[in-house]
Amino acid sequence: MSAHSRWLSLKVFSSLLAAASLLFVNASPVQAADPIKIGFGMALTGPLAANGKMSLVAMQIWEDDINAKGGLLGRPVKLIYYDDQSNPSQVPALYSKLLDIDKVDLIVSGYASTQIAAAMPIAIQRKKLLVSLFGTGINEKFNYPKYFSMIPNGPTPKPAFTRGFFKVAEVQNPKPETIALAYADAEFGQNACEGARENAKTSGFKIIYDKSYPPSTVDFSPTVRAIQAINPDLLVICSYPLDTVGMVKAMREIGFKPKMWGGAMVGLQATAFKTQLGPLLNGIVNYETWLPVKSMDFPGALELLKKYQERAGAAGTDPLGYYMPVWAYADLQVLGDAIAATQSLNDDKLAEYIRKATFKTVVGDVKFGPQGEWAEERTLTAQFQNIKSNSIDEFRDPSKETIIYPPQFKSGDVIYPYDRALTN
Repeated sequence: MSAHSRWLSLKVFSSLLAAASLLFVNASPVQAADPIKIGFGMALTGPLAANGKMSLVAMQIWEDDINAKGGLLGRPVKLIYYDDQSNPSQVPALYSKLLDIDKVDLIVSGYASTQIAAAMPIAIQRKKLLVSLFGTGINEKFNYPKYFSMIPNGPTPKPAFTRGFFKVAEVQNPKPETIALAYADAEFGQNACEGARENAKTSGFKIIYDKSYPPSTVDFSPTVRAIQAINPDLLVICSYPLDTVGMVKAMREIGFKPKMWGGAMVGLQATAFKTQLGPLLNGIVNYETWLPVKSMDFPGALELLKKYQERAGAAGTDPLGYYMPVWAYADLQVLGDAIAATQSLNDDKLAEYIRKATFKTVVGDVKFGPQGEWAEERTLTAQFQNIKSNSIDEFRDPSKETIIYPPQFKSGDVIYPYDRALTN
């Protein structure tokens, strides 16, 4: 064979090889490399950021975990998110951007009732499935069949936050008789206080004070003095993080000591507020959702907590992560398991599956009821006890926040009345 012939043969061989390579690449499914995009807004700045930021870290851990297992439907998963600045007015535009510009496949909610309520009209208009993170009674207004709520409040979400408070109070001897209700005039405060009224009626307590305060309130002394003047046996507060802190400080400064108080105070679950308030927390009875105690050691929960705590420092988030991480992770576990089971990203198919299935998650078995709330209630009530300082080490000790309701998750007994908890 001449040199020219050999050159032609090599050229033909190279061309065939290149063509075969191109054919192989083109034969691979293009979708296999395209990520499944899950979009959401999240409070990363503003008053809800403490809980929003720790939720995001947990969601990113889920993203890493699921991709380490090969993703979903043979595709990697990618979270696309924007800061909603703790401002519900920002939410509709963010979700429109996620759907129209980012072309996300699925959406989930950010943290908190106000943000979820703002996202609902977009989800309904676009006929999108929405798995929400800590929304209280949102679907009572919308009755949307593709809404599912990751919060353990059960089929009656509004009373759930304070049900344990009332159940504990009603068995004390002598039984308290009167109660005051104070609440933030915003989505969560209104809903939780509506539930507290129901619980008060069921438990047979007389409401002698029932007033809201503007969400912008910074001085709670007038509110506390007004309640102290009528001297109720019990006080339930339904508040957001910053007003929770203000209310705790005002109670101690004024020296008001009802027989039991707390209820639905958002913020006391976050380490930043716990260490800020320290011994001021002693005796407060408040809702909780998960704590690292033996009765709540569901499969994967403590492993997730370890991963979260390893990332918390660099992420600038809650160093302990006892509140939101397990819920934010479980939120995406439900969505991921539904995708895997249905082999689909179709919102209708996913909603149909989620409505019927029971999910194994880091917060235990999850099954949804008719309105997308949990089929069974599992909200906890806990009391802060024997806190000596503002050190974070105080709150690493599970005994400092004792679960007192429901009975199957109890880790200790209530200290009653409140002033006894101040001397222990």
